[in-house]
Amino acid sequence: MAKKSLVLVVASLISLILVANHAVATEEDNQRERQTRLRDARQCRLHNISPNQPDQRIESEGGVTEFWNEFEDQFQCTGVAAMRNVIRPNSLSLPNYSPSPRLVYIQQGRGLLGVTIPGCAETFESSRGEESFRGSEGERAEQEGRRSRRDEHQRVHRVRRGDLIALPAGIAHWCHNDGDEELVTVSVSDLNNHANQLDQKLRSYYLAGDHQESRGSQRGRQGRWEDETFQNIFRAFDENIMADALNVPEETVRNMQRDDDRGFIVRVREDLSVIRPDEYDEEERRRFRRERNEMAENGLEETLCNVRIRHYLDEPREADFYSRHAGRLNSVNMFKLPILRCMDMSAERGNLLPNAMLAPHWNINAHTIVYITRGEGRVQIVGNNGETVMDDRVRDGDLFAIPQYFASALRAGREGVEWVSFKTSGMPMKSPLVGSNSVFRAMPAQVLAEAFGIRIHEAQNLKYGREHQTMLLPSSRAGFSYRE
Repeated sequence: MAKKSLVLVVASLISLILVANHAVATEEDNQRERQTRLRDARQCRLHNISPNQPDQRIESEGGVTEFWNEFEDQFQCTGVAAMRNVIRPNSLSLPNYSPSPRLVYIQQGRGLLGVTIPGCAETFESSRGEESFRGSEGERAEQEGRRSRRDEHQRVHRVRRGDLIALPAGIAHWCHNDGDEELVTVSVSDLNNHANQLDQKLRSYYLAGDHQESRGSQRGRQGRWEDETFQNIFRAFDENIMADALNVPEETVRNMQRDDDRGFIVRVREDLSVIRPDEYDEEERRRFRRERNEMAENGLEETLCNVRIRHYLDEPREADFYSRHAGRLNSVNMFKLPILRCMDMSAERGNLLPNAMLAPHWNINAHTIVYITRGEGRVQIVGNNGETVMDDRVRDGDLFAIPQYFASALRAGREGVEWVSFKTSGMPMKSPLVGSNSVFRAMPAQVLAEAFGIRIHEAQNLKYGREHQTMLLPSSRAGFSYRE
């Protein structure tokens, strides 16, 4: 009996110790969470947001990679990093992957994009060797051996100006410019995304290539200048291990690891031998409609291997908001492009006519990163302290952030303005201040009159001044002209 009691006492003590340890661990977790929230809150105490051009660049043989300074307060607050790639004709952006999901907008040109998804089948395959063999008998035998094995690879996507490309975290990809003009892409990575368990920093892991010079000087959050270098991760492995793993001669591995000053965008010296997709725009439109109908009936049933990663964002017929006198607004969210559901990102494409306005509004569940693609306009952003954190003219190539809940408005200049915006939510929600769906429209006129100290008829005008308009507002002032 005493022995049994002793066992119970020991068990109770062990339970108490476990509970105490759990409480301590929970308190430590809570403390870390509070510190994280405090740090993030400090990061979003913004007093000024400025439109910026890229200030860092990597020169490569076949193009240029440019970066916006991710350590600026506006990007630290929103937890994103932005970059722009310029790929020259017949050049290849080498395979790489990132720990953060990325949305890419094709601003100019056309090309081929390969996305390698682990575990998916190689659905593109070439026919057996049809070329004549040249050289010595030994060389012909070697060529014949190579030709007898069909080349198989995963699907290659045709991309062109106006496309939005979704690149999930950790997925290797490459891009080839097979057109006759520069291929220009602008991309935003969500560093705060749940897929990224590293720190809040832009990283790209290259599987080939090299760059001996640093990425460029950049000022850190504490004002320090830091150097960043992107390198080929393959070079650091032991050549014997890699030769054994790949089942190739060590000489092949040494060739793969040798110094290469071409950078991360290289010129293609021979015709790129990949199985090219046909131009299947109409087939993709039919597939998009079929996917949308299936999702409405059965929910999301796509697998990652056949999910679409591309959506044409510039299609006028798919505008979510359209005004003959103001412009149009196209959006793509997780319902239009299902892969965005797992990435928790989305995008918009805006086009404002001269002097028209994007209605003052705030985003409920997303940060917004805006890139101006054409024209110019005036942007105002207001924070919770009632101060204007941005009141600037924006033009081609400018990029800026609008943090969640910050109210903003955009008025087009004399020649209009176009932009693409990237959002950190797969299903973003806006709350407009004016228009038929505005917060004022939903409130009783008497509440507005008391809130602003105005007459009831003024409150009625406030509610119904834009009764039949939504997010896109033509100028309501006769003879109004944009001022710089």
